[in-house]
Amino acid sequence: MKNTEISKAVRQSRFPKRIFFGYYGALLILSGVHIGLLLGVQSAHFNEVLIIVVILLFWAAVAGGLTLYTRQQVKRTYEIPMQRLADAAGRIASGDFSVRIEPFNENDTRDYLDVMIDDFNKMAAELGNIETLRVDFFSNVSHEIKTPIAIIQNSAEMLGRPGLTEQERLEYAGTVTRAAKRLNTLITNILKLNKLENQSTTPRVSRFDLSGQLIRSALLFEPVWEEKDINFEANIADERRMINGDEELLPLVWDNLLSNAFKFTDKGGTVTLREYSENGRVIVEVEDSGCGMDEQTKKHIFDKFYQGDTSHSTEGNGLGLALAMRVIQISGGDMEVKSVPGKGTVFTVSLPDSPG
Repeated sequence: MKNTEISKAVRQSRFPKRIFFGYYGALLILSGVHIGLLLGVQSAHFNEVLIIVVILLFWAAVAGGLTLYTRQQVKRTYEIPMQRLADAAGRIASGDFSVRIEPFNENDTRDYLDVMIDDFNKMAAELGNIETLRVDFFSNVSHEIKTPIAIIQNSAEMLGRPGLTEQERLEYAGTVTRAAKRLNTLITNILKLNKLENQSTTPRVSRFDLSGQLIRSALLFEPVWEEKDINFEANIADERRMINGDEELLPLVWDNLLSNAFKFTDKGGTVTLREYSENGRVIVEVEDSGCGMDEQTKKHIFDKFYQGDTSHSTEGNGLGLALAMRVIQISGGDMEVKSVPGKGTVFTVSLPDSPG
């Protein structure tokens, strides 16, 4: 349908019919001129050789004019656009993704070449965005890996110093262990995200109990809410809500959302987990009374390695929400965030309901 609409909106030929009718009419007129010229030279009693020369000169001029005109049309219609495309393609191949080609016609006279140029410009823009993301990704990965390695190296050197007390030795060993765990989590998340984004991991759909899965994920954080004296509330509509989905991938979402909720909620605060049905969808909400986020942070919250609250940067690597969002997307759902600075945040996940 889209291709049909495009074909109706643009011209499908770079040589309008008027050019061919123009050629046809011009040749007919010139044929008449030829006859008139022939009669003229005959009435002037030119000899046969001179008549032939005059006729040949006439048609030589006609052929030359038509050839030059045709050459001009071919150059304007094909050669110049193709040269611009070739030049732009060469610049892109050399790594310059800022190149753009100006369209040759306005909207009311656009043809298929203008559409191709639009698509080329879009491709160049997308390649530029991908290159920027690639550079940022490797820069962020390098930074995130460098930090725990530096901590491990530092602590290992300290462990090698003589005369350490048992308490100091345990502290340094604990620092090494925590940094190693952080590094392991980072690499694991990068690999998971890479598989999900390259679609090498596809959902293994099965029927499972979502309510039970949510409760199991929440119970993993019981030591956290007890330590921070956080009031945890679980409002699960059904004791057993059976849905079709990937039972192994979805816990990545619940664990990440709950982890963030407890991380950013101060002592004595509240974290709430809700699950209910609405308009044929299963809704899961994770709400906290934590520090909240401003609009700028909300815009980038699902970007890789982005951490709006740098005070908790040692507790994560900025990949969790990007990973969670990708899992939700390939599961046919969506995720939204609402937040007010100083009052808290609500993450809302919507998944397709699958009764039966």
